[in-house]
Amino acid sequence: MNILLAVDFSAREWAEWLPALTRELPNDTLVQERSVVAPEDIEVAIVANPAPGALHGLPRLRLVQSLWAGVEKLLADPNVPSHVPLARMVDQAMNDAMAETALWAVLSLHRRTFDYARQQREGRWARHSQPTAGEVSVAVLGLGQMGRTVALRLAANGYRVSGWSAHAASIPGVRTLAGDASLPALLADAQVLVNLLPLTAKTRGLIDARLLALLPRGASLVNVGRGAHVVEADLLAALESGHIGQAVLDVFATEPLPAGHPFWAHPKVTVMPHVAAPTDAASAAKVVAANVAALREGRPLRGLVDRARAY
Repeated sequence: MNILLAVDFSAREWAEWLPALTRELPNDTLVQERSVVAPEDIEVAIVANPAPGALHGLPRLRLVQSLWAGVEKLLADPNVPSHVPLARMVDQAMNDAMAETALWAVLSLHRRTFDYARQQREGRWARHSQPTAGEVSVAVLGLGQMGRTVALRLAANGYRVSGWSAHAASIPGVRTLAGDASLPALLADAQVLVNLLPLTAKTRGLIDARLLALLPRGASLVNVGRGAHVVEADLLAALESGHIGQAVLDVFATEPLPAGHPFWAHPKVTVMPHVAAPTDAASAAKVVAANVAALREGRPLRGLVDRARAY
């Protein structure tokens, strides 16, 4: 089977991904340059930020497999054929990495790590009260693969965890709510809000002044979803007023975060360069190979995107 690699990779990324994919797909031909094969001979496209038009004119394309968990850019690209199954990356290694990052952020907020770091820079010695994990309420927005893993990891570490999703979900040890009407109840006592929603037309800009105002004064935000979920000006205003006590941000409206952006120097913002859950090439290549094998054998594909829901 001819598999097109429609990816925007640096030399370093090629050196990581190509051996991993070659190892897991030994009986297939990985096509790095589309021009070397006839368009009708390409049946699968593995994509990562493909160039405009990269998937146009492939009459026998049967699967578009993304190497990333988020697919909003692919869904917005008219060159990605709407009739071809699109699969996002669903990899337990990524879920676990995200859970580690979320636990680090929540634990750091709970144990006042960011406050103590500021005090160190100021040469100031001051102790703060130390609640137990069971006294800290954490709300998780989005209960997909990653959100579920995060919620379970936080609950396993003793936090009072609630989760919210558009559709009903059940997670052992986690209070779950669903639907727009239940969102205010979720936020009312959330000391830490962790965002893991998919980016859709409905969730874009969801974390705005109105939503932030529903959180208790001094609550913290951990955004490991997408930058476009947050209205940055509203978050900055909430930080300045003290309504939001701290923000841990891994994603931004513009990436890389532009020089001079207020987040860089804000004393209550921790900036991370979109590294909360990087795709692991070795693990993800196995996921890709499993979907290619399923396609070949006529079995159900994993991680298929529901285009109507946009995730």
